[in-house]
Amino acid sequence: MDAWVGWLIAAAGLGIPLVLTAMPEFGMLAVGAVAAAVAAGLGLGTVAQVLVFVVVSVALIAVVRPIAARHSAERPRFASGIDALKGRQAVVLERVDGSGGRIKLAGEIWSARSLDADRSFDPGQQVDVVEIDGATAIVM
Repeated sequence: MDAWVGWLIAAAGLGIPLVLTAMPEFGMLAVGAVAAAVAAGLGLGTVAQVLVFVVVSVALIAVVRPIAARHSAERPRFASGIDALKGRQAVVLERVDGSGGRIKLAGEIWSARSLDADRSFDPGQQVDVVEIDGATAIVM
C-alpha cells in the first residue's frame, strides 16, 4: 500500500470522531493528514510526511481554534423579546404623557408613558421607545 493511501485512511479515520464529537480539532488533524498524503504523493520521505502532518495540524489548531473560541463566546447580534423593542419607533394612538397613554409598537398596541413627565405626545406623532417597564413602553 502506498503511503499516501495510508494518510488518506488516517484522514478519514480522524473525520469520524469529528462528526461524532463535533470537536473541530479532529478536523484540523484530518487536514494535516491530507497534507501529509499530498507530501507522500509528491515523493517525500516518511520523516517529511510526518513533519508536514505535525506542522499543518499544529498551525491549524494554533490559528483556527482561538478564532472559533472567540466567535462561540460572543453574544448573538440579534435582539429578541423586549430587548428587540428598545430603540424602535412607535405611533401614538392616545395622548401619551407622564401618567400614561397608548402607542402602536411593532404591530401591537402598548400602554406607554413619557420618559419626561412634563412632555406629552399627541395621536399620530412618532415616538422612540427607550425602555420597556413591565407591559409599559417608556417613550420620548
